[in-house]
Amino acid sequence: MLTIGKVATLAETSTDSLRFYEREGLLSPDSKGKNGYRLYGNDVLRRIRFIKHAQQCGFSLSEIRELLNLQARESACCKDVRELAIEKKLQLEGKARPLRTMSQALDELIAMGSLEERPLDDCPILSALETAMSGKH
Repeated sequence: MLTIGKVATLAETSTDSLRFYEREGLLSPDSKGKNGYRLYGNDVLRRIRFIKHAQQCGFSLSEIRELLNLQARESACCKDVRELAIEKKLQLEGKARPLRTMSQALDELIAMGSLEERPLDDCPILSALETAMSGKH
């Protein structure tokens, strides 16, 4: 059995993160020692790796909880997990699209003012921003 400190070290995370995962229902100690310390089995490291990787893929803690619940449900199948992954991918694409548009708009603005030593009153980027905004009101 591993203490929370040992788990944190092996998982390269903090004990605060582990306690947070516990409060969120993503982890639970296998038992508590006589001294009140949380004690975990070796499978906790696999679970933490799962949580961290799912977070890197954009899953929220509630979505990770749902994935873990699916994993524990006998009636669940890979199709259920795939549907969650597809839903997350569509959400991420929906967030990325406006960011790409903003990035392209900034590229255009930056190109307008490249290598120019004009005063601020004659700055093409500021003028373009003012013009674009005044056209929408």
